[in-house]
Amino acid sequence: MATATTALNTPLAAVHLAAGAKMGVWFGCALPDDFGDAAAEFHYARETVALIDKNYRAHLSFTGPDRVRYLNAVLTNNIKDLLAGCGTVSLLLNPQGHILAEIETYSFVDRLFCVSYAMIRERLVEWLDKYIIMDDVTLTDETARYGTLALEGPQAAAMVKDLAGVDLAQLSELASVDAALPRRFFSTVIPLSPGVILGEGKDLNFSQAGVPARNDQDDTVRTAHARDAIPCRIVKRSLGGVPGAEFVTEAGKLPELWQMLSNEARTHGGGPTGYSALSAIRLTQGVPWFGYDFGEKQLPHEAGLQDSHISYTKGCYTGQEIVERVRSRGQVNRQRVRLTFSGEVVPETGAPLTLDGTEVGYVTRAAKTWDPPDILGMGYVRKEANASGSVLQWAGGTATVLNT
Repeated sequence: MATATTALNTPLAAVHLAAGAKMGVWFGCALPDDFGDAAAEFHYARETVALIDKNYRAHLSFTGPDRVRYLNAVLTNNIKDLLAGCGTVSLLLNPQGHILAEIETYSFVDRLFCVSYAMIRERLVEWLDKYIIMDDVTLTDETARYGTLALEGPQAAAMVKDLAGVDLAQLSELASVDAALPRRFFSTVIPLSPGVILGEGKDLNFSQAGVPARNDQDDTVRTAHARDAIPCRIVKRSLGGVPGAEFVTEAGKLPELWQMLSNEARTHGGGPTGYSALSAIRLTQGVPWFGYDFGEKQLPHEAGLQDSHISYTKGCYTGQEIVERVRSRGQVNRQRVRLTFSGEVVPETGAPLTLDGTEVGYVTRAAKTWDPPDILGMGYVRKEANASGSVLQWAGGTATVLNT
């Protein structure tokens, strides 16, 4: 895990520090712990809208006539049938079936765009490049070119519609559309016309994006071109079952986009949210994090990703033999579980879990939550001790298994 001295910086580090944020290391990157009140930020995500800096990501594009066949042969999910403008989440496994990376893949007419984690970027490029042998595929590392901001919470969908004219209810999960958000000097919103999808899923060349002209009743005509709006790709993401959105844009536009979204979020009763609150939110949602709750030590079935990250009908991929062997066996020796802890102390990563004095597992991540007040976590527990309701011990008290 990266330390404060080795972590990558978000492009918004100076903006966050100027706003009084406390910075920490998350996903190997320097990102906000909080903006002064983690409890309030937790409630933003639960009750209104939370703005999140997601610039811990690696961005890779694949072009060439063999790109679909190639990625379909190395990733666990079905890339072959992915329609333009749609996305899916997969795993990259080693031949022994262990998880090397979690990768989202988005299909465009002329390329596949993959999103993973900057903390493994160099190794990821090396791993993926190794499998390009006879394929006509070009892998381009575009991590420095793009950045991502996200809106989550009950008011996120309304805010996206107000700002960009995009109705998230009309999009499938991980589907994306081009949009252009009016720059902050506009007093009114200039939405896209209904049904307009700029670029038609062709690429991520934001420099060509714009928004249609608008005629006001007072005969003032304002035509918005690319210089008058911030072009981005809006991706629907509904973690916790509530529609939200990610805004992928060129890195140089991130400070302005952050300020715009921050101002708008505050008008909806929300605001910027740090990773202390976000970790707690993900634990309440039961969403595991790569690099924390699963990684190279785990098989997909141990991590509980067998239904969300794997296609069993797509054909061969690296590590498939092990995945199928585990699937046919029907169980694993240990499994990721959700946990709730007694007391007031938050367990540290790696804290041992015991049953009757015998070590049966360990904690991967834990955090304090505020609604209701609790300490939640995740960990790995052996099959003889991981039934729902099992009460385990750790150095600070008890840990109860919530589910398997």
